[in-house]
Amino acid sequence: MAQKLHLVMGGRVKDPRGLEFADLSALDIVGVYPDFESAENAWRGKAQQTVDDAEMKYVVVHLHRLLEPDLKD
Repeated sequence: MAQKLHLVMGGRVKDPRGLEFADLSALDIVGVYPDFESAENAWRGKAQQTVDDAEMKYVVVHLHRLLEPDLKD
């Protein structure tokens, strides 16, 4: 089974409806995880900490899709 790395990161966005981060130098790189489930748990924890701040957004990036785009999920 292929390794499916996921990155969890977040920060302040310019517009709460989008994903353009206001200050790339201030991004919170939460970590890289070996599977979606552990990445989702980390994302959920960070998102819940900032739930009252509409300009803070955390995301899960599917690194495995960027590293090996021809692989099936």
